Parts: sequence; structure tokens; C-alpha cells
Amino acid sequence: MIPVLLILIPLLSGLVTFFLKDEKAAKSWSLLSSVITLAVVFSGLFIYDHNSESNFNAAWLPALGSSFSLSLDGMGKMLTLLTAISFPVVFASTYKNSYKESGSFYGLMLLTQAGLMGVFVAADALLFYFFWELALIPVYFLCSIWGGEKRIAVTFKFFIYTFIGSLLMLAGILYLYFQTPDHSFAIKSLYSLHLSVKDQNIIFWLFFIAFAIKMPIFPFHTWQPDTYEQSPTAVTMILSGVMVKMGIFAVIRWLLPIFPDAVAHFSTIIIIFSIIGMIYASLIAIQQDDIKRLIAYSSIAHIGLMCAAIFAHNRIGLEGVLIQMFNHGINVIGLWIVADVIEQQLGTRKLSELGGLAQKAPVLAILLVVMALANIALPLTNAFVGEFLMFNGLFQYNVWFAAIAGISIILAAVYTLNMVQKIFYGNTVSITANAVDAKNNVQWILIVLVVVVLLLGVYPQPLINLTKDTVNIILVNR
Repeated sequence: MIPVLLILIPLLSGLVTFFLKDEKAAKSWSLLSSVITLAVVFSGLFIYDHNSESNFNAAWLPALGSSFSLSLDGMGKMLTLLTAISFPVVFASTYKNSYKESGSFYGLMLLTQAGLMGVFVAADALLFYFFWELALIPVYFLCSIWGGEKRIAVTFKFFIYTFIGSLLMLAGILYLYFQTPDHSFAIKSLYSLHLSVKDQNIIFWLFFIAFAIKMPIFPFHTWQPDTYEQSPTAVTMILSGVMVKMGIFAVIRWLLPIFPDAVAHFSTIIIIFSIIGMIYASLIAIQQDDIKRLIAYSSIAHIGLMCAAIFAHNRIGLEGVLIQMFNHGINVIGLWIVADVIEQQLGTRKLSELGGLAQKAPVLAILLVVMALANIALPLTNAFVGEFLMFNGLFQYNVWFAAIAGISIILAAVYTLNMVQKIFYGNTVSITANAVDAKNNVQWILIVLVVVVLLLGVYPQPLINLTKDTVNIILVNR
């Protein structure tokens, strides 16, 4: 029943939130709901450790061969944990922010959480598609109603990209459905398919393009910086911290086991495009003056490395990707929290208009420095372990690919440390002269994230143990 509760709690809470007219009530209710969901995830990880609590199956659309089938393996547990952590962190850190029609805003946020949970636990392809759309649709409204001045054009671009990707994926799912002997959408039936190499090479792209748009990786990335910039920061945190993991998760869950020959055939070209995206995004990030756009391009570079490591065809690279999905979510949300504090207090996101903030907000400066060091994968931070494993996997696949991709490490240090220097160091300017440190709720949230960063940097074994069975299953199916 654990997977059912992970979907049901935010779904029902979100529907209730739409009817809450008082802003404080909507905030409190949403925060409480997200904390309860987090408690359920922890109970699934540490209290219940047997299949009856990790799997659920019920009739849904029997005439179509689709069931309401949910399953929590190691990768699912890790990503539901990331999702469950992210929402209370986002709600608590932005608690002082005000939104018009707050009941609708928080209701849509909770529906997004329900969709994300469904994606990570679905064991039926049609059900997976249903939750994929449930996670995306509320985001369209969140961006188009509460976004920035260019929100309409940006949201339309986001819609076109994701809509095309969803149609391609649906076409691929229907094709696989008709190939199963019993006309079933069950993941076990799809895993047992033995498609011809020709069929795999064609259908592979229907799925991969949809997942590549969601990650996103070069050249399907152009919707992302604008969407991150124009969305409310709370929404951007979920987009970059959790939602991009939908694409990476889907590649590992669906592509690798079902299309092993196509994966082997196209791996080199995908790795090349991923590395191009890493270098390109890093170079663009160096040129950014807007904090949100800088973090957006930084995220593209990190996701590019994950995609390259997936297609490197080895255990160590895949293990690195699995733990890095969690670590990247923690780190990037921490950076977004600092960006939101700066924008809410000073009314600007431009690096050129900031300076000397460490003199006025020393605690915030220290916390950002730790998150920034994690962003460049400094040893003893959580990101170092994942990046080390991913580069190791890429090195085993091709030395030159690893060497070229390694340039992004230097570039990441350049744009990240440049951001820290421009915001916090030097002399104060007119905008920062009267700044104050972050509020207590934000400080405590960042402290918790910093503790997670340091603990997983020193001892990452819990994440490795949690996901090792998933790695074994994926490699066996391939």
C-alpha cells in the first residue's frame, strides 16, 4: 500500500487545497500534506521491507490489458524519497512568498507531486503515460498563470516540446502493446519482448526523443532556460530538482531493458551529443548575468553527463547516475533557494547589480558556498561520488570521450565560483547596502541540505545499497 499512499495523499490534498481561500491555510495544509508524504516514504524505506508493502496491483482497464500496477524497487524508492524531500523543502523555504489565488497554486503543486510519484512507481506502460501527463499538465498552468512577463510565449514553447514528445512516446507504447502475445501494457510483458533489430532501431527513437526533451539534453534543451527563468522559483525548484529526473529514470526503466540492441547501436552518437551539450551549456553559463539562467544551463551540463554515463554500457557508470539523480536534486534546489532569497529581498537576479552581500548576510554566504562547492563536485561533497563513478564509467567506454567531457569540470568551477564572487564578495553596492541575512526558516532548510550534502559526500553507501539491485536487474535485462 505504500506506493498507493504516495500518490493518494498529494492527490487528495491537492484537490482539497483548491477550495482553500485563505492563503495561510493553503500554505499550511500543503506543507502538512508534503510532510505526511515524506513520513510515508520513510516508513517504506525503514519500517516495511517486504513485497506486500512495495507492490500493488488492481484492475484498471482490463479490456485494454492495463492494470493499476505499482512497484517500488531501489531506484523508485530513491526518487520518491527525493520527491518527498523536495516538496516540503520548497514549501517551507518559500513560505513567505505570496501568490494570487494561492489555493490554486498549491493545489497544482500537490497534483504535480502526485504525478511525479506515479511516474516513479508505475509498473504498467499506459499507467506510466497517464502519470507522465499528470505531472506535466499542472506545470503548464503554474508557469502560465504565476510566471514572469514572457510566461505565455515560454509556456507555449514548453507545451509544444513536451506535447510532441508525449505523442511520440504514446505511439511507441501502443506499438509495443500490439507486439506482446497477450496484448498487455505490463512492464514484465514488455521486458520479455524480443524485437528485431530493425524494429528496435525505429521504436527506440520514439521513446528517446520524449525522454530527451524532458531531461533535457542537447539539442532538445532550448525550452528549459526560458521556462526556468519565467516560472515562479518554487516551480523551478521542482522542475530542475525532480522533474528532469523523469527523463533519466524513464531511459533506465524503459529504454535499456526493452531496446538493448538499439541502445548498443546508438550509444556513441547519444554520448557525443550529450558531451556537446555539457560543453555548450557550460560555456553559455559562464556568459550569464541572470542567476536563474546560470543555474538552468548548469543543470543542462549535469544532466548531459548523466545521459552519457547511462549509455556507456557499464555498471559503474549506471551506479553513478542513480546516486547522482538524488544528489543533483538536493544541490540544485539549494542553489534555487539562495536565488529566491536574493530576488525576493533585493528585487534583482542580475549578477552585475550585486556585490558584497557576505557582509550583510554571512550565514547565507557560508551556506551558498557549500552548495556551490557541491555543484562543482568538490571531494567530500555528495556530487563528487556520483561524478567520479560516471566519469569512470565513461572512461571505460572511451578515454577520449571522458577527457573531453572532463573539460566541463573546469568550466563548472569557473561559472559557479564566479557567481559566488559576484554575489557575495567585493564591496557592497546600493542594492545590497541594506540587505539582511536570510530568515530563520530558509537558514534551517539550507542547513539541513548542507548536512545531507556533507553526509552523503563522506558516506554514500546507503544510496549505493539502495539502488544496486536495480542496476543488477537492468544489466541482466540488457
